[in-house]
Amino acid sequence: MVNLLILTAAQPTDGVGGFLSTLGFPILLLGAMLLMFYLPERKRRKNFNSMLSNLKVNDEIFTTGGIIGKLVKVDEGYVILETGPDRVRIKLDKRGIHSVLNKADDKKEAVEIKEDKK
Repeated sequence: MVNLLILTAAQPTDGVGGFLSTLGFPILLLGAMLLMFYLPERKRRKNFNSMLSNLKVNDEIFTTGGIIGKLVKVDEGYVILETGPDRVRIKLDKRGIHSVLNKADDKKEAVEIKEDKK
């Protein structure tokens, strides 16, 4: 009976094999978790940067502060946004834009489609 207990007890391993068997799974799990967080963030950042580079005058945008308006001027690092019934103009950093609501080209295409249906 004593011999069975000795055989079933975990045998200590030495060297590289012991290190990999002890820490291999947690390291692999950590690597998988990093990939699960890194890849979607990289895709989101790529889409955001392409949205910023494709901004045009007359695009309707939504800012991170909750302001909705139409672009009047687009420069390298900032945009000028026109909003409200008084046509107030706001100078805004491009990174403050949350999303583009209506592109200027989409409005032209929508008008052309309506004219074709008539």
